[in-house]
Order: sequence, then C-alpha cells, then structure tokens
Amino acid sequence: MSPEERTILKKLSTPIKIQDFLDTLEIGGAFYTSALRTLHARKARCFEGALLAAFILSFHGEKPLLLDLKAASPDFDHVVALYRKNGYWGAVSKTNYVSLRFRDPVYKTIRELALSYFHEYFVNKTGKKTLRSYSKPFNLNKQKIDWIASEKKLDDLAIVLDESPHFPLFPKKNLKYIRKADKMERKAGEIVEWGD
Repeated sequence: MSPEERTILKKLSTPIKIQDFLDTLEIGGAFYTSALRTLHARKARCFEGALLAAFILSFHGEKPLLLDLKAASPDFDHVVALYRKNGYWGAVSKTNYVSLRFRDPVYKTIRELALSYFHEYFVNKTGKKTLRSYSKPFNLNKQKIDWIASEKKLDDLAIVLDESPHFPLFPKKNLKYIRKADKMERKAGEIVEWGD
C-alpha cells in the first residue's frame, strides 16, 4: 500500500464510511481481483467491492466476512461484506442497483439480512424474483488464497465461496406463490448509477 492508501484506510473507520468510499468507485474493472488491486484500480463489481470492504473492516480489527447471495438463472449472484454491531448484522455492498446496496446493522440473523434483499432481487425484463439461497458467513482469514494482495485473478476463491454451504430462503414448493415484480417496481429497478 502507498502512504496515501494507508491514510485512506485509516479514515474509513466505520461501515458507513466504507460504503461511502465504495460508492465512489466506478463499476467495472477486472473480475475477481484482490482487495489491494481493487483499491489501486478504483473500479469494482460486487465481488471485488466485498473483498475490499472486508479488507478495510479487518484493517480496523473486524473479521473479514463475506455473504454470498445465490440467484436463479438468468440472474447473477451477489456478494457483500458482513459486519456486526451490538449483536446485529449489516452489510457493505458494491452494486449498480439501488436495492442491493448497504444494509444497516438491524438484522438479528444472517437469514434476516439475506431476506432483506429478496423482494427487489428480480430480472427487470420479466419481473421474476430470483434470490434463492445464502451462504454462511464466509471467513476470508480461513482461506489459503491471498485475497488481500495477489496479482493473480481470484477465480479459485470465487469458486470456493460459491461451493460453500448455502441455505434456501424458502421451500421449492412455495415458488409457485412468488409474485413477479410489477410494472412500477420494474421501472424503479432500471435505475442504475454507472450506466448499463
């Protein structure tokens, strides 16, 4: 890290400040890059943003935890960094969509937090709600992969996260009762920050 980057990290001392910083990063860049490569590039998608947020949280003494949210096809999974305050979970998130962003620490369980993403997690063209399962908190300190400073792409880490234990949000037999997002919700879902 450069002295300038170290100064930046010192200032990002709360999840809110980390989220505000992630919001300044442009959507894009290389896929599956380490936290420091993302910091240098100043571009990220959800995976890279979550790694960077987890790294900054760990810089300030927190555990670097990720949460993987799995979606049904044709939608994409989403990854966030977890944090905990006074026994309640919250999340830091890099995304282009309003509904998949930051979560305040008001969720007693990981399932509650994951469910907070359900209603607005849909495919805009069809309105199909796609969020299906969530992972256990994924501790990056327990991985043998250099997720902080590696110059290589972290495809292996993405695979390990994807294959880690996940829990369904609802039984399959309830799928037929899931209402599609309506026209107004889909219109709101088209709002993006960085273009499509």
